[in-house]
Parts: sequence; C-alpha cells; structure tokens
Amino acid sequence: MIERVLEQQRAISQVLSTDRKARHLIATWQDTDVLEAINKSLRPLTEFTDALSSEKYVSVSFVKPVLHLFSSSILKVNDDDPGLTTTIKTKILSYLDEKYKDPGTQELLDMASALDPRFKLRYEMGPTDPHVETVEDAPSTSKKKKTLGSFFNTAEGTTPRSSPYQEQQAVASELQSYRQCANLDSEEDPLDWWREHQTLYP
Repeated sequence: MIERVLEQQRAISQVLSTDRKARHLIATWQDTDVLEAINKSLRPLTEFTDALSSEKYVSVSFVKPVLHLFSSSILKVNDDDPGLTTTIKTKILSYLDEKYKDPGTQELLDMASALDPRFKLRYEMGPTDPHVETVEDAPSTSKKKKTLGSFFNTAEGTTPRSSPYQEQQAVASELQSYRQCANLDSEEDPLDWWREHQTLYP
C-alpha cells in the first residue's frame, strides 16, 4: 500500500490540488521521507510473508533459519539506510531476539533445526559438542508384563545385549553419518527424507 502511494504520489497530488478543501492532504517532503523509510524496511518482509504463506506447511525447524535470514539479509542495516529505516529494522530484530531468548526455547529450536535435514547444525547458536551425551533411562514405575518368550529367555539365556558403551558408540556413529550426508534442498520435504532414511537412523 505504501509503495503504491509512493508510485502514484504525483497523480495523487494533482488530484488533491484541484480541490481547495483537500489541499492540506498533499504529502510534504517530510511525509514522503517517512513513507520511503517505512517502505524500505517493510517491503522485504512483505515479500517474505507472501512466500511463507504459500508454503503447504511450516515447521518449527524453520524458526532459527528465518531469524538468521532476517538478521543477515532481510533486516540487515545498510550504510545507506535512513535513520528511521535503521530504527525500524533494529526494533523488529530486538523484538524477535526478546521473543526467542529463553534458553528452553533456544534448545527446542536448535533441536528442531538439527533434526531437519535441510539445516542440521548450520544455525545452532551455541558451540557444537562433538560427543554425544548419554541419558540414563529412568526406572519404570510400573511392572512390565511378562510375555511367553521372556520365560524362555530366563531359562535358556540369551545373547547378551549391547553394553551402554556400544550403544553410545552406535548413536555417535549415526549422528556423525547424519551430519556428513548432503543437506536436503530447501524446497524438499524433510518428512519424506526421514521416511526414506528411517532404516539408517532408527
């Protein structure tokens, strides 16, 4: 809307100037400067919003990449930006930073992006840790119902299960393999990718 007003400013001024009662509505140069500054800040966001609304679905894994895109490109302050444009961009980025600064939220966003084969660890804010932390299984509060097979396991013995160390190594190997495989194209569906690779990453 603002862009259209700026494009048609001369025609609007000519129409308003013919009506004595409406002449005070003609935009001054200060008004034009303000409109241009607002348009310069918000126009890229409009284009981004249009692209976002055309998506079939948007997952939480997009949040970190979008925030990075805003700060590094769409809302990046340029040397030739007027003061008002700089203020608008800075205010928007500050609002978004405040909105997502909670450590729990950051952890969720990092995990969601890491599990998206299009992004992985590309947008993780904190230092990446090469080792995989092991999480101890919480003891089950309810007694597990025995199956017929469990009686034979007890009587005859079974092949020993993998040790915690072996399980840790397997997880680390899978994670390393996932990180090294090529990133999925940003236009592709990450859920389809996971369905195709579910046997590799159970």
